[in-house]
Amino acid sequence: MGPATKTVTLEGRFQMHRAGHLESPTMAYETWGELNESRSNGILIFSGLSPSAHAASSAEDHSAGWWEDMIGPGLPLDSNRYHIICVNTLGSCFGSTGPASVDPATGEIYRLRFPTLTLEDVAEAAYGVVCHLGIEQLDSVIGCSMGGMSGLAYCVRHPGAARRFISISSATRALPFAIAVRSLQREMIRSDPKWMNGNYDPKDPPITGQRLARKLGMMSYRSPEEWNQRFGRQRTTATEENVNDPFKIAFSVEAYLENHANKFSGGFDPNCYLYLSRASDLFDLAEHGGSLESGFSKLRLERALVIGVVTDILFPLQQQRDIAAGLSAVCPNTRLVELDCIRGHDSFLVDMDAFRPVICDFFETCGP
Repeated sequence: MGPATKTVTLEGRFQMHRAGHLESPTMAYETWGELNESRSNGILIFSGLSPSAHAASSAEDHSAGWWEDMIGPGLPLDSNRYHIICVNTLGSCFGSTGPASVDPATGEIYRLRFPTLTLEDVAEAAYGVVCHLGIEQLDSVIGCSMGGMSGLAYCVRHPGAARRFISISSATRALPFAIAVRSLQREMIRSDPKWMNGNYDPKDPPITGQRLARKLGMMSYRSPEEWNQRFGRQRTTATEENVNDPFKIAFSVEAYLENHANKFSGGFDPNCYLYLSRASDLFDLAEHGGSLESGFSKLRLERALVIGVVTDILFPLQQQRDIAAGLSAVCPNTRLVELDCIRGHDSFLVDMDAFRPVICDFFETCGP
């Protein structure tokens, strides 16, 4: 955790959505900007699966965050106007309690003894952070990718706890393609001999499985259109160490995947990855009332924004249209924006020139 990261203990028994409980779990979070006198200018951000709470730099931590160009003075999430909160997801490994944490009941790492994790649990833990900060109603909840589903869970479990909601490249439920991709990623990790049914040495984790899972992930996060333009059939220069390997990396796109896999592997706990991946598959807004319509009917929002990307194959545009239609039925002031970005699902992380104006307009037209 960086120097800007704060933690709060959610005292007592934290009942999990499906089964089991945690004893006084810890939640890590970071904030930017100050709460106003009425405590009405809070914005809560739910991230995707792998980021920490460090969404942007601050006076305490100058390192760039995963949404650096979105948060700060004069940026769309303006820290001069809002108190912005980003939580590290429950079940993650960057300060919040998860499978890599020590179970206080046994003194040993939870590993696979960690209860089944759902995005409802993620939402409830974040609600505990918001309550800890003394905020009764947020100005807005923002969720990106998996975080959009967590944001929906937050709003459906606590109607009226946020005035506005922004869903970015997300879904009301996972489609078979996304479930299949994540299932194969989990199998890659679990098939690595070093995984040892979750009992691996944290200093010697199943890196090979993680690398393969990350490569498959990158193939679903970006778009074929981008790779056609960026790589084509460009070749790499063979290095001395693999010159005798008939299957050596020969194409630039292979080298790109290898680089991303090596950067990710070892930096994220494998069991945490498995739990969060599964939680993404399990979420279904229809469970809150028996149908999607019933789930949406529980929401109490004044305004909503749904952003999707044309080239997103993991959370395709039709899912964004479905979210917008469901929100519009209960929140007439809902806007859908379809962005013609080429970088697929990852566009919200890398194509800031497309996303900044849309989010800026949302807040400019209805400030605190």
